[in-house]
Amino acid sequence: MNNIKLGVLDQSVVRAGTTVQEAIQETIHTAKVAEELGYSRFWVSEHHNSTFIAGSTPEVLMVKLADATQHIRIGSGGIMLPNHSALKVAENFRMLETLFPGRIDLGMGRAPGTDRLTSTLLNPSNDFSESSYLRQLEHLQHFFRDTAGTDRGFIYATPQSDTIPQQWILSSSGGSSNIAARFGLGLAVAKFINGFVRPDVVETYRRNFRPSDQYPEPHAILSTFVLCGETEEKAAEMRKMMDYVLIEFEKGKFGPFPDPETVRKYRFTPGELERLQYNSGRVISGTKDSVKEQLTKLANDFEVDEIIISTMADTVETRLKSFALISEAFNLREAVV
Repeated sequence: MNNIKLGVLDQSVVRAGTTVQEAIQETIHTAKVAEELGYSRFWVSEHHNSTFIAGSTPEVLMVKLADATQHIRIGSGGIMLPNHSALKVAENFRMLETLFPGRIDLGMGRAPGTDRLTSTLLNPSNDFSESSYLRQLEHLQHFFRDTAGTDRGFIYATPQSDTIPQQWILSSSGGSSNIAARFGLGLAVAKFINGFVRPDVVETYRRNFRPSDQYPEPHAILSTFVLCGETEEKAAEMRKMMDYVLIEFEKGKFGPFPDPETVRKYRFTPGELERLQYNSGRVISGTKDSVKEQLTKLANDFEVDEIIISTMADTVETRLKSFALISEAFNLREAVV
């Protein structure tokens, strides 16, 4: 697979000893750096009831990110649709598209991005059913096409922008890929959530795809955790930090990002090592040549030409260096020119 495009998924992680303001400022700075390095997209996530992640309102943060950059696409990875009104999502993203035409991505997911209680508080009418999610997607398409209405007249999602955002369905399983195909939307496969997701998810999507005005042909992208170090030792250090975070998540601990010394001294239990092996498919790590080889194989296996990477690290410098090394490996700056 030649000419692989790369994007970034940022979760505004709060490191130990830092503030939420610093986490958000880092996200803004990272978007600027990603654009300079030649990345194609910059997506931000929606998480709730977590002191670990400051990114709770992607539609708000996206305004700042798009204003701080020039041409990189800015998107949600994603809006957790059951937490919201379909009309309000349409209005938010039509406003974004009005402000920044041709640069906005609307990535949508069904998962709550939080615990069940918090999700209920976000949207008390949420019944967590697939039928309700499908109904929201149907309504959203009508709002974007200005075809929504009742026997009392049309209902318009304003402002009525000349263009609408690119829409993507986030999927970590076959079910959501079928939904993306049914609605004729883009598919974003979340391998960073499900390390066991297989290429047949994309194959099923392409086979069942129904062309739409926005996507005459199917378009799939893949997302995964990626850690790139200048040396094998640095890459191993970054990987241990990521492994530690994943283990903490599985314990239900979503507190501030751990300090490097805590992770350096930590010894995984036999049970935790088994879980790390189980989760290994969610993470790619190594030096830039190794990472390039692994990402290229991943793109070939899934037959996609774009991968969105998520990188957590103990310092801003380590994280940005990882993005820079990957950009060098794929000559992303040259591809943009």
